[in-house]
Amino acid sequence: MTAHRRRLTTAVATALLLVACAEASGDADTSGGQITGQITVFAAASLTDAFDELSAAFVERHEGVSVVLNHAGSQTLASQIAEGAPGDVFASANVRQMEVVDDAGLLAGPPRTFASNTLAIAVEPGNPLAISGLADLAAEDLLLVLPTEEVPAGRYAREALDAAAVTVAPASLERDVRAALGKVGLGEADASIVYASDVSAAGDRVEGVRIPPEDNVAATYPVAMLADAPNPRAGEAFVAFLLSEDGRAILSDAGFGAP
Repeated sequence: MTAHRRRLTTAVATALLLVACAEASGDADTSGGQITGQITVFAAASLTDAFDELSAAFVERHEGVSVVLNHAGSQTLASQIAEGAPGDVFASANVRQMEVVDDAGLLAGPPRTFASNTLAIAVEPGNPLAISGLADLAAEDLLLVLPTEEVPAGRYAREALDAAAVTVAPASLERDVRAALGKVGLGEADASIVYASDVSAAGDRVEGVRIPPEDNVAATYPVAMLADAPNPRAGEAFVAFLLSEDGRAILSDAGFGAP
């Protein structure tokens, strides 16, 4: 091999290593140039706290970018996107609502799984009713609220109750998992079934009761760029950061599992 070819091979290898390092840290911008402008991220309600932190960390790395987070139940977000609401990124709490957007031809590319979650029972601090499992939620004197089955958390909760052969009579069905959690945190309900990450995010406002694996339901979180993204370069950089080691560390700290 000539000296020129050796230098060229070394340069190419070095460049590839730098790109790999950038992608691992979530800083890659394959389109070249500085990333600027605003991006809008549609994210499931259960991602509220984690994405607040993710967005702050992302903006710290890319000071020319601002992130607008639109949090709601995944079904609501999918409907908003289908109705033409502008956005760059969609992060759903289940595959079904991502498929709704995909079937409408509104994704720029295939979704990628970035996190997982499980269910837990949220109760008042100190667990005054001594709730130990799903069967206790059927008690007549217990005030139970659940997320509506139109959103992933509500559907997962119903699957878990059915798997455990537990029949409940919820006092209300809330618009999303955070609304259901809020009722327990405010003392307006005795219990709810929410994501384990929601219990973690609530701190000392609620207490969590574990649901065993045989009765639990695993939630899968996919993310994708939207086809008509106003700022695709910055949106792609946000997704890269979400999938990076740093992004996954933030998700893990917020109570989410690995993809």
